[in-house]
Amino acid sequence: MSIFKKLVTAVRGGATEVGEAIVDTQAIRILEQELRDSKKALNDAKTNLTAIMAEKMGVARKVKELSEKIKEHEGYAMQALDKNDESLATDVANKISEFEYELNIQQGILDGYESKIASLSKMIRQTERNIQAMDREISVVKTTAKVQKANDLAAAKFSGSNSSLRSATDSLERIKARQQKREDQAAAALELESEDKGDDLQARLKNAGIVDSASSGSSVLERLKKQKENS
Repeated sequence: MSIFKKLVTAVRGGATEVGEAIVDTQAIRILEQELRDSKKALNDAKTNLTAIMAEKMGVARKVKELSEKIKEHEGYAMQALDKNDESLATDVANKISEFEYELNIQQGILDGYESKIASLSKMIRQTERNIQAMDREISVVKTTAKVQKANDLAAAKFSGSNSSLRSATDSLERIKARQQKREDQAAAALELESEDKGDDLQARLKNAGIVDSASSGSSVLERLKKQKENS
């Protein structure tokens, strides 16, 4: 392959990568729009299915009415035959034939509706499952993106790649250092005040066993007895 062809291939490959990067950047927005379009199409399909089901109900009523008329006229024909009225029986039979012809047509339409409704209902259920799955996928991707963004911001503190975040972090550390310094100063002041009052010396004497840590009833009684003997 010539150098020129290699350059052309490289440029095309780079353009493809740039195009994919742009698409990936807008992936969530594109998917959400596609999902909205799918939901609208699904609602339209449900509306159309409802209309088809209503038409099927009308045809079903015709089928029922024709079946009832055929049964009714068969009764008439039998009564005519019972009366040996062949002509009347023939006329009724011809009418029954017309009913049966119309019944076959309507039954065929009804069967077609039932088949189409079953097929559309199945497609709608599958589409609903697909939309629910896509909803979950988008939710997971958006949540993952937020978590990763938060993680990147936190990690930037240690990487130093984000100068503004690094500056803010340094300010936070300085604030903490000043707070700690004030706490240390307050503790030192309390310690110094304690020493000025002799509390520290008294505590050290008590810890060394040179001074009693506290008087007791027996020690007070012994002191009083000695005072009485010396008086």
